Amino acid sequence: MLNIENLHAEVDGKAILKGITLSINPGEIHAIMGPNGAGKSTTAYVLGGRPGYEVTEGSATFEGTDLLTMEPHERAAAGLFLGFQYPVEIPGVSNLQFLRTALNAQRKARGEAELSGGEFIKLARKEADALGLDPEMLKRPVNVGFSGGEKKRNEMVQMGIIGPKLAILDETDSGLDIDALRHVGHGINTIMRRPDRAVLLITHYQRLLDYVKPDFVHVLAAGRIVRSGGPELALELEREGYGQITDELAA
Repeated sequence: MLNIENLHAEVDGKAILKGITLSINPGEIHAIMGPNGAGKSTTAYVLGGRPGYEVTEGSATFEGTDLLTMEPHERAAAGLFLGFQYPVEIPGVSNLQFLRTALNAQRKARGEAELSGGEFIKLARKEADALGLDPEMLKRPVNVGFSGGEKKRNEMVQMGIIGPKLAILDETDSGLDIDALRHVGHGINTIMRRPDRAVLLITHYQRLLDYVKPDFVHVLAAGRIVRSGGPELALELEREGYGQITDELAA
């Protein structure tokens, strides 16, 4: 599904990614962990097409198509979803309006029929109910006045409505209490744990992985993946931290 080969990228002329290679197949959940400044969020932003992140070497393909030549909206229409560490607020735009516009734009780009207002509202309420979000919150401006947990739960509803093939979730557990974390984990499992979908979780901590069991865990440090393993690697990092890994890189 996603194949990254020797990916290098820089921001404002500073090299951040220094040769990432990673393959994600349908049905898999991958977690990327690492210390601050390792390049985790940069990886997400490069794959999502955020402006200001310049790829200087390497490649990234999504279902055989060159991801790096696509505009952000084209990547979304192709089935890529990027979840943010800090979901933005959009005053004056209701969740329903925002999501219906986004979904129908993607459906149109794929040559699919747009959903009517009634069809969309039925879908939105179904996803909100499944993820424990009060459907009345869908009428409110996007994320305005929402708590951190409500913003993340709202993002899970967005993901459920869009139904992406690949979700890249950048520190989606940041700032969440136990209850919110459980809801987010449930949302990821409910929406994305399917044989035709995949997830790339970017996180500092093991705690989200208690709810969303990864198939593979990768350690990103100094702009490249330095270790890979199974779920046990995340437990090791939780016990021992990143000190040994960073010491080895410095040696």
